[in-house]
Amino acid sequence: MMRRRLLAPTVAALLVATGAGCADQASGFGSDGRLDVVTAFYPLQFLSERVGADAVAVTQLTKPGAEPHDVELNTRQVAEISEAGLVVYLKGFQPAVDEAVAQEAKDKSLDVSTAVQLLPAEEHEEEHAAGEPEHTEGATDPHVWLDPVRFAAIAGKLAERLGQADPPRAAGYTERAATLQRELTALDAEYTKTLKSCARREVVTSHTAFHYLADRYGLTEVGITGISPESEPSPQRLAEVAELAKSTGTTTIFFETLVSPKVAETLAREVGARTAVLDPLEGLTEPDTDYFSVMRSNLTALTTALGCTS
Repeated sequence: MMRRRLLAPTVAALLVATGAGCADQASGFGSDGRLDVVTAFYPLQFLSERVGADAVAVTQLTKPGAEPHDVELNTRQVAEISEAGLVVYLKGFQPAVDEAVAQEAKDKSLDVSTAVQLLPAEEHEEEHAAGEPEHTEGATDPHVWLDPVRFAAIAGKLAERLGQADPPRAAGYTERAATLQRELTALDAEYTKTLKSCARREVVTSHTAFHYLADRYGLTEVGITGISPESEPSPQRLAEVAELAKSTGTTTIFFETLVSPKVAETLAREVGARTAVLDPLEGLTEPDTDYFSVMRSNLTALTTALGCTS
């Protein structure tokens, strides 16, 4: 799918500058014997650390709290990709990472989108980010980690791929993935039970990052903008969402941690609703939080907003 800026300078130029990696790292293992795993952004870091545990050394390409869509790679990061034993990424989400993987880590990478069926991206025809081409038909929504069931499937695929890169420790990867999958199944059960009986089922968000979550639990996501967090809604779109919010008795307009809340606040004032955070988990912003704690905070926010009684 489309994303924003491409690398400047190009990955190829960076590889020349770094000598295309160091010979002593060609094996993909560090001096401590651990497999070097490079991950594109937080959910994949979390998954790799849980499945890999002490057998891997995990590096993330997106700084904590940074917007992952627009990541650009520096010389050191390109070298890390070149030297990694495994690169874990989501093709189509971060163009700079896609380019680096294609040039330097094609045979030692895992595109997690191959583990599950992705949903189509939702865009609104009348809006797109300034300077960005309009949405391409057939593009997919990348936010797959917000569905615990699909995320569990990715965990299993990651364990398989880690075992291929590091056969002596394959059993450990499989065992830890199974433990994580049980935890994700329990999280799915919590969401299913809590969201079963709610006064409302429409979730109004600043942009459509929660399609997978809504699809899994029978909710309807209403995005002020489409899949791109940098898009600006047209007056027509704002009017449409405001009318829907009023007709459904929406009490909460959600915005994200890494995106300006201004549009959500404007709509909330118009319809007499409040605003609250629904975290897409693209990058942690608070210390002492992880995938599970944020997902449960999201569930609490949804329970309040939707008037759930389970």
